[in-house]
Amino acid sequence: MPNKVDTLVTRLAFWGIPLSFGVMGLKMAAWWVTGSVALLSDGLESTVNVIAAFIAYFVIQYAQKPADDDHPFGHHKAEYLSAVAEGVLIVVAALLIVREASADLLNPKLLEAPILGLAINLSAGLINAVWAVTLIRVGKSHRSPALSADGQHVMSDVVTSAGVFVGLILAIVTGYAILDPLMALLVSVNILFQGWKVISHSIDGLMDRAVEPEEEEAIRQAIAASATGSLGVHDFRTRRAGAATFVVFDLVVPASMPVGESHDICDRLEAAIKTAHPGARVVIHVEPESEEAHGLRVAI
Repeated sequence: MPNKVDTLVTRLAFWGIPLSFGVMGLKMAAWWVTGSVALLSDGLESTVNVIAAFIAYFVIQYAQKPADDDHPFGHHKAEYLSAVAEGVLIVVAALLIVREASADLLNPKLLEAPILGLAINLSAGLINAVWAVTLIRVGKSHRSPALSADGQHVMSDVVTSAGVFVGLILAIVTGYAILDPLMALLVSVNILFQGWKVISHSIDGLMDRAVEPEEEEAIRQAIAASATGSLGVHDFRTRRAGAATFVVFDLVVPASMPVGESHDICDRLEAAIKTAHPGARVVIHVEPESEEAHGLRVAI
């Protein structure tokens, strides 16, 4: 049965679908009334947002499936696949923009109904800004790579809209129609950069990257405060897999300690780690003091 966190993440992913359709409609309407290639580039990026929203929703649902015989550690990494797909779509959108803008560089033209087009585009940008901040905040707090990637993608769309708005204002004021395709090219560079960031972050997750230094320090402090009765730990390791973080280490105890007592220490440590880092999956291997004597122990 899904918990409240899973339900919130899934609900946000779902509502991203109709919202992305609405924003795309507004941006394409802005292009339709103006003929601006910069506004067309903004609209093209929004079509990618629609595809990305569908991918994020279905992948997040799959990632929340419980562990099974074929996937004993869960399906968390599926979210990274969604994030990689979004990064690739962002890059494709940038290349489409370059193609459109390059053609207009040779034959720039002044805009039709610029004020109406800019007003429509501005409203779409404001909607996106609020949505992007929401997705990024919830994605980070609930450690959802797919939701965070979707938020970063939408935020790149916000930056695109802001750049297009400023560029078209300059084109209208100065009368230099070439500023329209030039702004579209600048927008494509920013989109490419955002796409690379999303892809590289997702690849880190697929490669079992450790948690961030501040997160690791919090986990180590939790262990140090709750390991009373043990002689220390060694082989401390972490890896992130979507919303889950796996924490693994060996716990050294006196050779004479009963199994029940060592188990109590492990329970205490697991509870402390999960308090310091919600979502952690903890695996502790208990070793007797005789093995520690061979120089294996490293205190936390």
